[in-house]
Amino acid sequence: MAISEVKGKGITIMHSRLLESGLNVRFGMSTRLGGVSPQPWGMNLSFRVGDDEENVLRNRNLFFGSLGIEQAHLAIPSQVHGNRVRTVTCAGEYENCDALITNVPDLFLCVSVADCVPIFLLDTKNRIVAAVHAGWRGTADGIVRSTLSLLGKEFGTNPLDLLAYVGPSAGDCCYIVGEEVAKFFPVEFFRRENGKTFLNLKAANASQLEEFGIPSSRIEVSPHCTISESHLFHSYRRDGQQSGRMMGVIGLLS
Repeated sequence: MAISEVKGKGITIMHSRLLESGLNVRFGMSTRLGGVSPQPWGMNLSFRVGDDEENVLRNRNLFFGSLGIEQAHLAIPSQVHGNRVRTVTCAGEYENCDALITNVPDLFLCVSVADCVPIFLLDTKNRIVAAVHAGWRGTADGIVRSTLSLLGKEFGTNPLDLLAYVGPSAGDCCYIVGEEVAKFFPVEFFRRENGKTFLNLKAANASQLEEFGIPSSRIEVSPHCTISESHLFHSYRRDGQQSGRMMGVIGLLS
């Protein structure tokens, strides 16, 4: 994964070499670096964490403007930690879902995160993109499977034509869960150490991608942990109510 500093704007954006190798695709993920909000928010893109609305608007202008994306062309799911997926054809906010799919050029799909797993898909043959928000509940409920199933049903997507990016999230180095969470996952996705259980959400979601038939060579998994890399990422697990939110965005260019 490439990390770029936007000169003159003071922000840092993460990119995926794999996704952006696709034809006419725009992708980027914000970090906590830069922005106009006072600390601890910094580059916060959420209106729901206590940050000043004007600061959030300016931060969004910085992020989306740096990517050349007009905010009037954004589609954003409400993110309710479920497994509902929607196919969309126009911009707006979409209630009661955690994943969006589109084949409409110049429509950009967003997810907001601060430990949950952001997942982005590109069908290089049919020119379709998807953005997925996967917390532990969504992962256990198969939000990735639901997204891939809908891609196949509505668009005839072949797994061999998909590129997938599993973004920065809470890593198994730091993501401690109780038995009430661990019981929903096969043993290969968690480990026990010193009486604690550590969950690997990225591996659990990557497994759903591979089960669908996407070759591992076409799946990029970010090595970054939002909890431990406090200089680079917002983390709700680490900072609680003092945590901002990052956004990832993907769209097809006309």
